[in-house]
Parts: sequence; C-alpha cells; structure tokens
Amino acid sequence: MPEAVMLFAAGFGTRMGALTAERPKPLIEVAGRPLIDHALDIAEAIGARCVVANLHYLPAPLEAHLAPRGVRLSVEAPDILETGGGLRAALPLLGPGPVFTMNTDAVWDGPNPLELLREAWDPARMDALLLCVPPERALGHAGHGDFAISPDGSATRGPGLVYSGAQIVDPAGLHAIRDTAFSLNLLWDRILAAGRLHALAYPGRWCDVGRPEGIALAEAMLEGRDVRA
Repeated sequence: MPEAVMLFAAGFGTRMGALTAERPKPLIEVAGRPLIDHALDIAEAIGARCVVANLHYLPAPLEAHLAPRGVRLSVEAPDILETGGGLRAALPLLGPGPVFTMNTDAVWDGPNPLELLREAWDPARMDALLLCVPPERALGHAGHGDFAISPDGSATRGPGLVYSGAQIVDPAGLHAIRDTAFSLNLLWDRILAAGRLHALAYPGRWCDVGRPEGIALAEAMLEGRDVRA
C-alpha cells in the first residue's frame, strides 16, 4: 500500500502573471493559507510515511516554509525536470513501491482525495490510478476533460473527466524512459498500452488555482457558496 506522497511544487507559475514574479506559486494564499499547505493537510491526514516536494523556481522561500513540517526536498537544478523527470529524481527520498503524487495548485472540497485513492488501489490490476473530476464539479478548468472511465474502472484518453493532479502510480516504468525532463504522460501511455491505467471519479468539488481568477473561485467553494464550473 502506498505510504509516500510526492508534491509537485517546482513549476514557474507563469499563468499567475505578476503574482509569481517574486514568489513561487505554491506560496500563493487561498483562504489565508499557502496553496501548498492545503495539499500538505491532505497528505498528513492519511498518515503518510513521508512527504517529498520538488522545487526549482524560487526554491529558497519554499525550503524555509516546508522544513518545519518535515517535508523532504528534491531540488531540481540547473534545469526543471517536469513531472516525470521530477518524480524519478525524487525516488531515493520517496522509497520503493507505488507512491501518491499530487499537484499543489488545486483546492479540494469533499472527501480526502488520497484516502479515496488508497481505498480503491489494486496493484494486481493497476500500475496507475488517477483521480478525475466530472467537468461540472471542476471549478476554474476549461476544456473537454482528459480521461473516460470504463465500467471496470479502466481509463482511456479522451473527452470526459478532468484529471485532478492526484494519483497513485508505480514509478518503476520511469527508469525505461531515456529523457531527462519529461511529462508523466509518457509513463501513462505505456501503462495504458499494457491495460493497467485506471481512474476514479471524485465525488466532491475541486478547483484549479493555476490562474489568478482561480483564487476567488476556490475561496468561494471553501465557503460553501454555489459556484459553477
């Protein structure tokens, strides 16, 4: 059963404009708290054995913020490694076996997403289990969705549900990818071809805080207001 959590916190946050000119996106506040603290609360609530965050853009303030909470740091330098390369670089800190991964630019309203993933994880059938959100409950997100879920829980690419940024994944396949910096999409494609990519629909609400307007949306959601996707 997965016991380690990888938080992706290395990105440049360019869609945030001036808000990330002098601070990394994970430290932007939503409802009076940094975005990464919302993610950390979720990880700590499931009793994770360890939490690792990857850092690249403006790492110093994130290091100072995360150190008191016991988060292990995987600093990417001189170049950013993207999600796949970043996860692979952090494996010595995460330890062996499947891991949770989670983006830090989203806020959740509902059951603990990592607990739902843990309850549904079946390593006999899965190499990755993605948590996805129905478009009507995915606030701040535009588009037609990323994955469809079959009755047996297997996932296929295409319009349907929005990938939330939370998953359980077996990272073993990362070692066969030659690129240094690459997206987790490369690993998912291999898992999909093997028939071992699965997905789960999130029953609550989720807000993408990748753009400035997402801050107000997330705060309204957390206050329980009727916010439309």
